[in-house]
Amino acid sequence: MLQQRSVEVGDPVSSEIQQLVDDMFDTMRHYEGAGLAAPQIGVLKRVVIFGFEHNSRYPAAPAIPETVLINPVIEILGTEEEQDWEGCLSLPGMRGMVSRPLHIRYTAHNHYGEQIDHEAKGFHARVVLHECDHLDGILYIQKLTDIREFGFIPELQYSERYTPPLCDSSEK
Repeated sequence: MLQQRSVEVGDPVSSEIQQLVDDMFDTMRHYEGAGLAAPQIGVLKRVVIFGFEHNSRYPAAPAIPETVLINPVIEILGTEEEQDWEGCLSLPGMRGMVSRPLHIRYTAHNHYGEQIDHEAKGFHARVVLHECDHLDGILYIQKLTDIREFGFIPELQYSERYTPPLCDSSEK
């Protein structure tokens, strides 16, 4: 399911979508994720959520408002990219070095039917891009440029290629 393209949501305010969003936030919070896409919980719908005030998996990351994106569209703004370590709740205990655009614009509807139009930079942009990739069946490991920069966290630490922030070395 993680490698399939998700289908568009027809009615963002339906009770089905409301329940899906609630379930996704429960799951994301339980596993202390920064975001989650519907395919990660077995639902092939174009829905992503993200956001946190503080996240122990990413203690240095700035807060990101909790957001729901339904049928998101991403626009890359500028050509500048940044490489950084990514993980995924669907691949627990692993990290990989991924290059992502630094500046994006995303548009979507939320689960109240409101239009969202927002620009994001840095970690916020990385989270949105990571989650939206899931909607097209893309996992971050498909974006690795060097397979040596991917592996289980303890092995990457042992080889001194990955030094996680405090609290990030033990995934739930």
